[in-house]
Amino acid sequence: MTAAAWVRGDWLREYAPAAPDAPCLVAFPHAGGSAGFFVPLARALAPAVRVLAVQYPGRLDRRREPAVEDVRALARRVAEVIAGEPDGARTAFFGHSMGSLVAFETALLAERGLGTPPERLFVSGGRAPALTRVDPAILRDDRSLLEEVLFLGGTSRQVLESPDLRELVLPALRGDYRALRAYLPEPGARVRCPITALVGDRDPRVTIAQADRWREHTTGPFRLTVLPGDHFYLTRRLEDVAETVRRGLAVPV
Repeated sequence: MTAAAWVRGDWLREYAPAAPDAPCLVAFPHAGGSAGFFVPLARALAPAVRVLAVQYPGRLDRRREPAVEDVRALARRVAEVIAGEPDGARTAFFGHSMGSLVAFETALLAERGLGTPPERLFVSGGRAPALTRVDPAILRDDRSLLEEVLFLGGTSRQVLESPDLRELVLPALRGDYRALRAYLPEPGARVRCPITALVGDRDPRVTIAQADRWREHTTGPFRLTVLPGDHFYLTRRLEDVAETVRRGLAVPV
């Protein structure tokens, strides 16, 4: 299967070449994030793993489209795109923060017949689904929303101070946090594939215990990986994250 066969419409972005028989890692970004967040990971894993990063509506080149303010609805749209691809490729999902929930819900849909189920689910910087909480004060106004993202390390003070930059990032942020605020997982939902959970040891919003609760959402094996850092630990621990993915997919360096 060619790389071009996997890059479909506006949804999937490929940033580094991979071997023809490489497994595909579908990467789901955080709230307010874009597919480009995974450029470093794509380059670190190439050519052994093909990273296909999801570009949600409402940001960057898709900023004229409304953000999808429902985690399950967003997962269904991604699942439909992936389901349209040729069968036969080894596939895994990697979601960071909000992306961990979208990846989980997409995996559930795939295992229920909408596309090829992933062989492993990597969930990064995210509480287990039943523990998802968003303080209503975060959505009180634009500044409180941006301050939350600044607190997590997901943006810079420059964004707060620039009207033009705020105009670019706020629609996606609002939509994503509304989706998180409204999210309620299906009671007892579990995937069959193994789950690897990753978390920074100083994440201000996700404790190690909360990340460990992902074990309750698979009937398969579970592994917890704790790395030094905060909510965006993976930007500084890139090689550790890449090695975790390689090990989970049993591919060579």
